[in-house]
Amino acid sequence: MTTTQLNYPEDLLYTDEHIWARQVGDLIEVGISDFAQDQLTEIAYIDLPKAGEFFEAGQDFGTVESIKSVNSLYCPYSGEVAEVNSELDSAPTIVNVDPYGKGWMIRLRPKLPAETVELLSAADYRAFLARS
Repeated sequence: MTTTQLNYPEDLLYTDEHIWARQVGDLIEVGISDFAQDQLTEIAYIDLPKAGEFFEAGQDFGTVESIKSVNSLYCPYSGEVAEVNSELDSAPTIVNVDPYGKGWMIRLRPKLPAETVELLSAADYRAFLARS
């Protein structure tokens, strides 16, 4: 698939490591972009942290493994993991089918207000992908 055929919802923010973030109440929901899941092809395993762990922005919080490769997942915000999507333990391919819905990975309780963190808009992320 070309990057123009992939989905990049306007209501999400993105990192240049292909992570998306969405504010849900006082938490930040985090997952990988449609581009990332497309590049990985079929996801075989996802290693996620436990609730209660703390990560700094940019820190590796887990890995996603496909038949092609193993890739680190980088935290878009500093904060404590409030919730982990345990459905991905037994069905990691949910991320391939619904990366922005049922395929979310973690929910963070951010250390700082979400609006203080600079991430890419959907338009900026598409531009980043076009340059890559």
